[in-house]
Amino acid sequence: MIELPDLATGGLAVGMVSALALGGGLLRAQRQLARRRAEIADLRRQLDGAVHAFTAEIEHLATRRVPATAQQLAHPHVPVPGPLRPQTAASPLGPALEQVLTGLRTELAGQRTRIDAAAQAGMRGATREIQAALYRLQDALRGLQQRYDDPELAQTLFQLDHENEQSLRRAQVAAVVCGAWVGLAREESHLVDAVTGGQSRLDGYHRVRIHHHLTAGTALVSHAVEPVAIIVAELVDNALRHSAPDTDVVVNLEHVHHGVCVTIDDAGLGMTQDERARAQRLVAGSEPILLTELGDPPRMGLAAIGQLTRQFDLEVDLSSPSPYGGVRAVLRVDSGLLSRIDPDERPPAASAPRSTRPASRDETQVVSGNGTPGAPDSSPTDAPAPVTARPATSSHGYGPDHDEDGSGTPSGHHGPRDTGGLPQRRRRTRVSGASGSADTPAPRTAARGAERAAAALGALQAGTAAARSAAGEPVNGDASAAVPESAGPEGRRPEASGDDPDRTAHDHEGGTAR
Repeated sequence: MIELPDLATGGLAVGMVSALALGGGLLRAQRQLARRRAEIADLRRQLDGAVHAFTAEIEHLATRRVPATAQQLAHPHVPVPGPLRPQTAASPLGPALEQVLTGLRTELAGQRTRIDAAAQAGMRGATREIQAALYRLQDALRGLQQRYDDPELAQTLFQLDHENEQSLRRAQVAAVVCGAWVGLAREESHLVDAVTGGQSRLDGYHRVRIHHHLTAGTALVSHAVEPVAIIVAELVDNALRHSAPDTDVVVNLEHVHHGVCVTIDDAGLGMTQDERARAQRLVAGSEPILLTELGDPPRMGLAAIGQLTRQFDLEVDLSSPSPYGGVRAVLRVDSGLLSRIDPDERPPAASAPRSTRPASRDETQVVSGNGTPGAPDSSPTDAPAPVTARPATSSHGYGPDHDEDGSGTPSGHHGPRDTGGLPQRRRRTRVSGASGSADTPAPRTAARGAERAAAALGALQAGTAAARSAAGEPVNGDASAAVPESAGPEGRRPEASGDDPDRTAHDHEGGTAR
């Protein structure tokens, strides 16, 4: 039998073992609970940090990234900051925030396009009315020019007409930028007349030197005349505005393999690389034009060129610097836009620069008095051609009488062609019938030019008086009287061509002219 003390001792031992096991389990549970509480506290701290970081990112998005994204649409150089914490870009939150910015860019671009389209539509309507009013004013001024013969009054009317022409050009450019038609429909015209027509619309036209190296009769098809005149006017206007007033702007007309190039050089300050890239992007016309991108006040010249180059398949290049230190602008007219006009049946304007390209054998051969072909006439007639209203001053250098000064030295920026391919004024000579030698004394040339100008203005007044008398209108003054020197070249009105192609066929969008 088991004794009682042994049984008590065994029970006590079992109880102690159970108590120890229960105490160990309770201790482990307490430790696990403490560890769980620590983990929960750590997770709470992490959650609070994540919430704080998310809140900071949202605030950073709203206060910094969204405004920068909106500004970048108008100013591409403005940088858009990234996430506030670099770890955010690798987390799912980073792509989500970028999607917010992408959607914002898309919506803002659409809104800008719609708002700009509405603004352009309003400006088209306004410019249409302005153009119609300016055309009516132009018709009224021309009527006054034909009605009165007083030299001083005529000169004042010519100046007013020129100012009106400049206002009309600005309204036309604004309309073109806003997507309107060019505003004029012309017949085929000599290319040199289109170039001088663009020149005549500018304030500083007397600083422009045009060198005509095209074959006689080189012309533009009807729908390309006005776009070429607008583009030339804007390129020359930029050259005049960004060069010193005592320097010249040189314009060269030359044949190339696929058409004709009009090269414009100025002696201004030139452009930086960024300015040149932006200007080239505008004149290329490859991107839509927004009025908000043209500055304040908006500069519409290059934007109008871009619209026209895209619509009429023309090319303008501004990537090359001018040899005179400024900017070189090259307008290339494709051969598909060129045509030919018989220069004998329909010559260019009398004051347009004459071509320096030598005439062909068929053109130089003349018929002598007995009806047999012979040498060129040794005494060509100096009778003046019909006068057109065009800026023609003695400083223009137009025509054979103005290619050189009395010393025989080329004027302006013109250097010899064999030095770097720079443009050059060529001396014109007259071949004597007897000896065939050149004989062009400078005094005789200058005197003949003055006589031509005076005779031409006298013929114009005589024709005006004859037309009035035939119509039964009173004639103011004697049309055959000598023209005073004060109403000489300055009294002429700048025009686009001898056939008045500026207003050959008016078909304006507003119903007055176009």
